[in-house]
Amino acid sequence: MFYLGIDIGKRTHVASVMNDEGKVLLKGFSFVNSLDGTHALLERLTSFSDSTEDFLVGMEATGHYWLALFSFLDEQQFLVHVINPIQTDGWRKGTEIRKRKNDSIDSVLIADLIRYGSFNETALADETMFSLRQLTRYRSYLVGTAGDFKRKVIAILDQIFPEYEKVFSKVGIFGKASKAVLSEFSSPDEFNQVSAETLAETLRVASRSRVGQSKAEALKTAAAHSFGVRFAQDAFVFQLRSMIDQLSFLEEQIKRTEEEIAQLMASLHSVIETVPGIGTVLGATILGEIGDIQKFSTPKKLVAYAGIDASVSKSGEYEATHNVMSKRGSPYLRKALFQAALIASRCDPVFKAFYDKKRAEGKHHLTAIGAVSRKLCYIIHAILTKNEPYEIRQ
Repeated sequence: MFYLGIDIGKRTHVASVMNDEGKVLLKGFSFVNSLDGTHALLERLTSFSDSTEDFLVGMEATGHYWLALFSFLDEQQFLVHVINPIQTDGWRKGTEIRKRKNDSIDSVLIADLIRYGSFNETALADETMFSLRQLTRYRSYLVGTAGDFKRKVIAILDQIFPEYEKVFSKVGIFGKASKAVLSEFSSPDEFNQVSAETLAETLRVASRSRVGQSKAEALKTAAAHSFGVRFAQDAFVFQLRSMIDQLSFLEEQIKRTEEEIAQLMASLHSVIETVPGIGTVLGATILGEIGDIQKFSTPKKLVAYAGIDASVSKSGEYEATHNVMSKRGSPYLRKALFQAALIASRCDPVFKAFYDKKRAEGKHHLTAIGAVSRKLCYIIHAILTKNEPYEIRQ
Protein backbone atom coordinates (compact mmCIF):
# COMPACT_ATOMS: atom_id res chain seq x y z
CA MET A 1 0.00 0.00 0.00
CA PHE A 2 1.18 3.54 -0.79
CA TYR A 3 0.21 6.58 1.21
CA LEU A 4 -0.15 9.83 -0.70
CA GLY A 5 -0.13 13.02 1.39
CA ILE A 6 -1.08 16.29 -0.33
CA ASP A 7 -0.50 19.74 1.12
CA ILE A 8 -3.14 22.02 -0.40
CA GLY A 9 -2.36 25.48 -1.76
CA LYS A 10 -4.30 28.10 -3.68
CA ARG A 11 -2.55 27.59 -7.03
CA THR A 12 -0.02 24.85 -6.31
CA HIS A 13 -0.26 21.63 -4.30
CA VAL A 14 2.61 19.51 -2.94
CA ALA A 15 2.52 15.70 -2.77
CA SER A 16 4.61 13.07 -1.02
CA VAL A 17 4.35 9.28 -1.14
CA MET A 18 5.23 6.84 1.66
CA ASN A 19 5.20 3.03 1.77
CA ASP A 20 4.02 0.65 4.51
CA GLU A 21 7.38 0.83 6.30
CA GLY A 22 7.25 4.62 6.48
CA LYS A 23 9.92 5.14 3.82
CA VAL A 24 9.39 8.30 1.79
CA LEU A 25 9.39 7.33 -1.89
CA LEU A 26 8.42 10.72 -3.28
CA LYS A 27 8.94 13.97 -1.38
CA GLY A 28 7.68 17.45 -2.18
CA PHE A 29 6.35 16.88 -5.70
CA SER A 30 4.82 20.24 -6.65
CA PHE A 31 1.98 20.37 -9.16
CA VAL A 32 -0.31 23.13 -10.39
CA ASN A 33 -3.97 23.18 -9.38
CA SER A 34 -5.15 22.44 -12.91
CA LEU A 35 -5.93 19.48 -15.19
CA ASP A 36 -2.36 19.46 -16.51
CA GLY A 37 -1.01 19.56 -12.97
CA THR A 38 -3.16 16.70 -11.71
CA HIS A 39 -2.33 14.58 -14.79
CA ALA A 40 1.35 15.19 -14.02
CA LEU A 41 0.70 13.84 -10.51
CA LEU A 42 -1.04 10.75 -11.92
CA GLU A 43 1.92 10.11 -14.21
CA ARG A 44 4.30 10.16 -11.23
CA LEU A 45 2.04 7.82 -9.27
CA THR A 46 2.06 5.20 -12.04
CA SER A 47 5.77 4.67 -11.32
CA PHE A 48 4.63 3.07 -8.04
CA SER A 49 1.45 1.33 -9.21
CA ASP A 50 -1.03 1.43 -12.08
CA SER A 51 -3.95 0.69 -9.74
CA THR A 52 -5.67 3.46 -7.77
CA GLU A 53 -6.64 0.79 -5.23
CA ASP A 54 -3.02 0.64 -4.07
CA PHE A 55 -3.15 4.22 -2.79
CA LEU A 56 -4.63 5.86 0.27
CA VAL A 57 -4.79 9.62 -0.21
CA GLY A 58 -4.88 12.27 2.49
CA MET A 59 -5.37 16.00 2.13
CA GLU A 60 -6.31 18.86 4.42
CA ALA A 61 -9.63 20.69 4.19
CA THR A 62 -7.92 24.02 3.53
CA GLY A 63 -10.48 26.69 2.68
CA HIS A 64 -12.17 25.73 -0.59
CA TYR A 65 -8.96 25.03 -2.50
CA TRP A 66 -9.08 21.26 -1.95
CA LEU A 67 -12.48 20.75 -3.57
CA ALA A 68 -11.42 20.62 -7.24
CA LEU A 69 -8.56 18.19 -6.54
CA PHE A 70 -10.79 16.03 -4.34
CA SER A 71 -13.42 15.89 -7.09
CA PHE A 72 -10.80 14.91 -9.68
CA LEU A 73 -9.20 12.16 -7.57
CA ASP A 74 -12.61 10.85 -6.54
CA GLU A 75 -13.58 10.49 -10.21
CA GLN A 76 -10.33 8.58 -10.78
CA GLN A 77 -11.48 6.07 -8.09
CA PHE A 78 -8.87 7.03 -5.48
CA LEU A 79 -9.84 6.59 -1.83
CA VAL A 80 -9.38 10.11 -0.46
CA HIS A 81 -9.40 11.05 3.24
CA VAL A 82 -10.06 14.71 3.99
CA ILE A 83 -8.71 15.73 7.39
CA ASN A 84 -8.90 18.83 9.53
CA PRO A 85 -5.67 20.92 9.54
CA ILE A 86 -5.87 20.95 13.36
CA GLN A 87 -5.11 17.21 13.35
CA THR A 88 -2.07 17.75 11.13
CA ASP A 89 -0.82 20.40 13.56
CA GLY A 90 -1.26 17.98 16.45
CA TRP A 91 0.60 15.24 14.54
CA ARG A 92 3.44 17.69 13.77
CA LYS A 93 3.82 18.57 17.45
CA GLY A 94 4.01 14.92 18.35
CA THR A 95 6.47 13.83 15.62
CA GLU A 96 8.47 16.90 14.62
CA ILE A 97 10.94 17.80 17.38
CA ARG A 98 11.87 21.09 15.70
CA LYS A 99 8.22 21.85 14.86
CA ARG A 100 9.20 22.78 11.30
CA LYS A 101 6.57 23.72 8.77
CA ASN A 102 6.81 23.86 5.01
CA ASP A 103 4.89 22.33 2.13
CA SER A 104 7.20 19.32 1.65
CA ILE A 105 7.27 18.45 5.34
CA ASP A 106 3.49 18.90 5.63
CA SER A 107 2.78 16.54 2.72
CA VAL A 108 5.02 13.89 4.35
CA LEU A 109 3.27 14.39 7.70
CA ILE A 110 -0.13 13.93 6.07
CA ALA A 111 1.05 10.72 4.37
CA ASP A 112 2.38 9.46 7.71
CA LEU A 113 -0.86 10.39 9.46
CA ILE A 114 -2.84 8.42 6.88
CA ARG A 115 -0.42 5.47 7.25
CA TYR A 116 -1.01 5.29 11.00
CA GLY A 117 -4.73 5.93 10.64
CA SER A 118 -4.73 8.16 13.72
CA PHE A 119 -7.16 10.75 12.41
CA ASN A 120 -10.82 11.65 12.34
CA GLU A 121 -11.95 12.17 8.80
CA THR A 122 -13.82 15.32 7.89
CA ALA A 123 -17.24 14.07 6.86
CA LEU A 124 -18.20 15.18 3.38
CA ALA A 125 -21.81 16.08 2.79
CA ASP A 126 -23.61 14.55 -0.17
CA GLU A 127 -24.24 16.71 -3.22
CA THR A 128 -27.63 18.01 -2.10
CA MET A 129 -26.39 19.00 1.36
CA PHE A 130 -23.32 20.61 -0.17
CA SER A 131 -25.56 22.56 -2.56
CA LEU A 132 -27.74 23.69 0.34
CA ARG A 133 -24.71 24.98 2.19
CA GLN A 134 -23.47 26.85 -0.90
CA LEU A 135 -26.86 28.41 -1.63
CA THR A 136 -27.72 29.38 1.95
CA ARG A 137 -24.31 30.97 2.47
CA TYR A 138 -24.73 32.84 -0.80
CA ARG A 139 -28.16 34.02 0.30
CA SER A 140 -26.65 35.20 3.58
CA TYR A 141 -24.09 37.21 1.59
CA LEU A 142 -26.82 38.73 -0.62
CA VAL A 143 -28.95 39.68 2.39
CA GLY A 144 -25.95 41.28 4.07
CA THR A 145 -25.06 43.23 0.93
CA ALA A 146 -28.66 44.39 0.55
CA GLY A 147 -28.57 45.58 4.17
CA ASP A 148 -25.45 47.63 3.41
CA PHE A 149 -27.18 49.30 0.48
CA LYS A 150 -30.22 50.09 2.62
CA ARG A 151 -28.06 51.82 5.21
CA LYS A 152 -26.35 53.85 2.49
CA VAL A 153 -29.70 54.85 0.95
CA ILE A 154 -30.90 56.09 4.35
CA ALA A 155 -27.64 58.02 4.79
CA ILE A 156 -28.13 59.84 1.48
CA LEU A 157 -31.80 60.57 2.18
CA ASP A 158 -30.81 62.00 5.57
CA GLN A 159 -28.68 64.51 3.69
CA ILE A 160 -30.82 65.56 0.74
CA PHE A 161 -34.37 64.80 1.94
CA PRO A 162 -34.40 64.15 5.73
CA GLU A 163 -38.19 64.57 5.90
CA TYR A 164 -38.76 61.58 3.60
CA GLU A 165 -38.51 59.11 6.47
CA LYS A 166 -41.46 60.79 8.20
CA VAL A 167 -43.68 60.00 5.22
CA PHE A 168 -42.33 56.45 4.78
CA SER A 169 -41.10 54.63 7.86
CA LYS A 170 -37.59 53.11 7.78
CA VAL A 171 -39.13 49.81 6.75
CA GLY A 172 -41.49 51.45 4.27
CA ILE A 173 -38.65 53.26 2.54
CA PHE A 174 -37.71 49.99 0.87
CA GLY A 175 -41.21 48.96 -0.11
CA LYS A 176 -42.16 48.81 -3.80
CA ALA A 177 -44.05 52.12 -3.70
CA SER A 178 -41.22 54.04 -2.08
CA LYS A 179 -38.55 52.59 -4.34
CA ALA A 180 -40.64 53.42 -7.40
CA VAL A 181 -40.95 57.12 -6.55
CA LEU A 182 -37.31 57.39 -5.44
CA SER A 183 -36.19 55.94 -8.78
CA GLU A 184 -38.04 58.71 -10.62
CA PHE A 185 -38.04 61.62 -8.17
CA SER A 186 -34.94 61.48 -6.01
CA SER A 187 -34.73 64.97 -4.50
CA PRO A 188 -37.09 67.56 -2.97
CA ASP A 189 -36.75 69.72 -6.08
CA GLU A 190 -37.94 66.87 -8.32
CA PHE A 191 -40.87 66.17 -5.99
CA ASN A 192 -41.77 69.89 -6.14
CA GLN A 193 -41.76 69.87 -9.94
CA VAL A 194 -44.16 66.95 -10.35
CA SER A 195 -47.91 67.16 -9.74
CA ALA A 196 -49.55 65.33 -6.85
CA GLU A 197 -51.69 63.42 -9.36
CA THR A 198 -48.66 62.08 -11.25
CA LEU A 199 -46.97 61.14 -8.00
CA ALA A 200 -50.13 59.44 -6.75
CA GLU A 201 -50.40 57.39 -9.95
CA THR A 202 -46.80 56.19 -9.59
CA LEU A 203 -47.54 55.14 -6.01
CA ARG A 204 -50.79 53.41 -6.95
CA VAL A 205 -49.21 51.35 -9.74
CA ALA A 206 -46.23 50.29 -7.64
CA SER A 207 -48.32 49.43 -4.56
CA ARG A 208 -51.25 47.87 -6.42
CA SER A 209 -53.55 50.66 -5.18
CA ARG A 210 -52.61 50.27 -1.51
CA VAL A 211 -51.28 53.84 -1.34
CA GLY A 212 -51.97 56.85 -3.52
CA GLN A 213 -53.24 60.41 -3.23
CA SER A 214 -52.78 61.00 0.51
CA LYS A 215 -49.21 59.71 0.46
CA ALA A 216 -48.46 61.81 -2.64
CA GLU A 217 -49.72 64.97 -0.93
CA ALA A 218 -47.68 64.19 2.18
CA LEU A 219 -44.57 63.83 0.03
CA LYS A 220 -45.30 67.14 -1.73
CA THR A 221 -45.69 68.92 1.62
CA ALA A 222 -42.48 67.40 2.99
CA ALA A 223 -40.55 68.35 -0.15
CA ALA A 224 -41.81 71.94 -0.05
CA HIS A 225 -40.43 72.40 3.47
CA SER A 226 -37.34 70.21 3.18
CA PHE A 227 -34.15 71.26 4.94
CA GLY A 228 -31.91 68.96 2.91
CA VAL A 229 -28.56 69.71 1.31
CA ARG A 230 -28.97 71.88 -1.79
CA PHE A 231 -25.53 71.74 -3.36
CA ALA A 232 -24.10 68.84 -5.41
CA GLN A 233 -27.60 67.38 -5.73
CA ASP A 234 -26.82 65.74 -9.08
CA ALA A 235 -24.15 63.60 -7.41
CA PHE A 236 -26.48 62.63 -4.54
CA VAL A 237 -29.33 61.83 -6.94
CA PHE A 238 -27.08 59.68 -9.12
CA GLN A 239 -25.90 57.68 -6.09
CA LEU A 240 -29.42 57.26 -4.76
CA ARG A 241 -30.88 56.01 -8.04
CA SER A 242 -27.92 53.70 -8.61
CA MET A 243 -28.30 52.20 -5.13
CA ILE A 244 -32.05 51.73 -5.55
CA ASP A 245 -31.42 49.87 -8.83
CA GLN A 246 -28.76 47.67 -7.24
CA LEU A 247 -30.97 46.99 -4.24
CA SER A 248 -33.82 45.88 -6.51
CA PHE A 249 -31.41 43.59 -8.36
CA LEU A 250 -30.16 42.08 -5.08
CA GLU A 251 -33.70 41.47 -3.87
CA GLU A 252 -34.50 39.66 -7.11
CA GLN A 253 -31.38 37.51 -6.69
CA ILE A 254 -32.39 36.70 -3.11
CA LYS A 255 -35.81 35.63 -4.35
CA ARG A 256 -34.30 33.39 -7.04
CA THR A 257 -31.83 31.88 -4.58
CA GLU A 258 -34.67 31.10 -2.17
CA GLU A 259 -36.54 29.38 -5.00
CA GLU A 260 -33.50 27.18 -5.67
CA ILE A 261 -33.26 26.38 -1.97
CA ALA A 262 -36.97 25.51 -1.82
CA GLN A 263 -36.59 23.05 -4.72
CA LEU A 264 -33.74 21.25 -3.00
CA MET A 265 -35.61 21.13 0.29
CA ALA A 266 -38.69 19.70 -1.43
CA SER A 267 -36.57 16.88 -2.84
CA LEU A 268 -35.22 15.97 0.61
CA HIS A 269 -38.55 15.60 2.45
CA SER A 270 -36.65 16.43 5.64
CA VAL A 271 -38.31 16.44 9.06
CA ILE A 272 -36.35 19.59 9.99
CA GLU A 273 -39.25 21.87 9.04
CA THR A 274 -41.52 20.22 11.61
CA VAL A 275 -39.52 21.93 14.37
CA PRO A 276 -41.14 25.20 15.57
CA GLY A 277 -39.33 28.28 14.29
CA ILE A 278 -37.69 26.46 11.40
CA GLY A 279 -38.97 27.22 7.92
CA THR A 280 -37.52 26.42 4.52
CA VAL A 281 -34.55 28.83 4.55
CA LEU A 282 -33.55 28.23 8.17
CA GLY A 283 -34.05 24.49 7.71
CA ALA A 284 -31.85 24.51 4.62
CA THR A 285 -29.17 26.49 6.46
CA ILE A 286 -29.17 24.07 9.39
CA LEU A 287 -29.08 20.96 7.18
CA GLY A 288 -26.39 22.43 4.92
CA GLU A 289 -24.14 23.33 7.85
CA ILE A 290 -24.67 20.02 9.67
CA GLY A 291 -24.30 17.79 6.61
CA ASP A 292 -24.46 14.19 7.81
CA ILE A 293 -26.01 14.11 11.30
CA GLN A 294 -24.23 10.78 11.93
CA LYS A 295 -20.90 12.58 12.37
CA PHE A 296 -22.31 13.96 15.64
CA SER A 297 -22.57 10.95 17.94
CA THR A 298 -24.18 13.05 20.70
CA PRO A 299 -26.25 16.26 20.74
CA LYS A 300 -23.49 17.87 22.85
CA LYS A 301 -21.16 17.58 19.89
CA LEU A 302 -23.71 19.34 17.68
CA VAL A 303 -24.05 22.09 20.30
CA ALA A 304 -20.27 22.49 20.31
CA TYR A 305 -20.13 22.57 16.50
CA ALA A 306 -22.68 25.37 16.51
CA GLY A 307 -20.54 27.25 19.04
CA ILE A 308 -23.37 27.70 21.52
CA ASP A 309 -21.71 25.71 24.28
CA ALA A 310 -20.09 27.48 27.21
CA SER A 311 -16.38 28.18 27.03
CA VAL A 312 -14.38 26.95 30.00
CA SER A 313 -12.01 29.24 31.88
CA LYS A 314 -9.89 27.20 34.27
CA SER A 315 -6.44 27.63 35.81
CA GLY A 316 -5.14 25.51 38.70
CA GLU A 317 -7.76 25.52 41.44
CA TYR A 318 -9.74 28.30 39.77
CA GLU A 319 -12.65 27.62 37.46
CA ALA A 320 -14.89 30.41 36.16
CA THR A 321 -18.53 30.17 37.15
CA HIS A 322 -19.84 32.69 34.59
CA ASN A 323 -18.66 31.27 31.29
CA VAL A 324 -19.58 32.86 27.98
CA MET A 325 -20.63 31.22 24.73
CA SER A 326 -17.66 29.69 22.94
CA LYS A 327 -18.74 30.85 19.43
CA ARG A 328 -16.64 28.14 17.82
CA GLY A 329 -17.79 26.15 14.83
CA SER A 330 -20.15 27.36 12.14
CA PRO A 331 -21.37 30.96 12.52
CA TYR A 332 -24.07 30.28 9.91
CA LEU A 333 -25.48 27.41 11.96
CA ARG A 334 -25.30 29.47 15.15
CA LYS A 335 -27.17 32.40 13.58
CA ALA A 336 -29.85 30.10 12.13
CA LEU A 337 -30.40 28.42 15.50
CA PHE A 338 -30.75 31.78 17.24
CA GLN A 339 -33.28 32.97 14.66
CA ALA A 340 -35.25 29.74 15.08
CA ALA A 341 -35.04 30.03 18.87
CA LEU A 342 -36.50 33.55 18.77
CA ILE A 343 -39.55 32.24 16.89
CA ALA A 344 -39.89 29.00 18.85
CA SER A 345 -39.79 30.83 22.19
CA ARG A 346 -42.95 32.67 21.11
CA CYS A 347 -44.97 30.09 19.19
CA ASP A 348 -44.24 26.71 20.80
CA PRO A 349 -45.61 26.05 24.31
CA VAL A 350 -42.62 23.91 25.37
CA PHE A 351 -39.98 26.35 24.18
CA LYS A 352 -41.97 29.33 25.46
CA ALA A 353 -42.21 27.77 28.93
CA PHE A 354 -38.49 27.04 28.87
CA TYR A 355 -37.70 30.63 27.82
CA ASP A 356 -40.00 32.05 30.52
CA LYS A 357 -38.34 29.82 33.11
CA LYS A 358 -34.91 31.20 32.22
CA ARG A 359 -36.20 34.76 32.35
CA ALA A 360 -37.78 34.10 35.74
CA GLU A 361 -34.38 32.94 36.93
CA GLY A 362 -33.06 36.40 36.13
CA LYS A 363 -31.39 35.51 32.84
CA HIS A 364 -30.96 38.21 30.18
CA HIS A 365 -33.16 37.87 27.08
CA LEU A 366 -30.20 36.85 24.89
CA THR A 367 -28.97 34.36 27.49
CA ALA A 368 -32.44 32.80 27.59
CA ILE A 369 -32.55 32.64 23.78
CA GLY A 370 -29.14 30.96 23.86
CA ALA A 371 -30.55 28.34 26.22
CA VAL A 372 -33.51 27.79 23.86
CA SER A 373 -31.13 27.39 20.91
CA ARG A 374 -29.21 24.69 22.81
CA LYS A 375 -32.49 22.89 23.54
CA LEU A 376 -33.29 23.20 19.83
CA CYS A 377 -29.98 21.48 19.05
CA TYR A 378 -31.00 18.48 21.15
CA ILE A 379 -34.37 18.30 19.38
CA ILE A 380 -32.78 18.64 15.93
CA HIS A 381 -30.24 15.93 16.72
CA ALA A 382 -32.99 13.58 17.87
CA ILE A 383 -35.37 14.04 14.94
CA LEU A 384 -32.63 13.91 12.28
CA THR A 385 -31.03 10.83 13.84
CA LYS A 386 -34.36 9.01 14.05
CA ASN A 387 -35.82 10.70 10.95
CA GLU A 388 -39.02 11.33 12.87
CA PRO A 389 -41.02 14.62 12.86
CA TYR A 390 -41.15 16.85 15.90
CA GLU A 391 -44.39 16.61 17.87
CA ILE A 392 -45.64 19.67 19.74
CA ARG A 393 -46.53 18.80 23.31
CA GLN A 394 -49.28 20.87 24.87
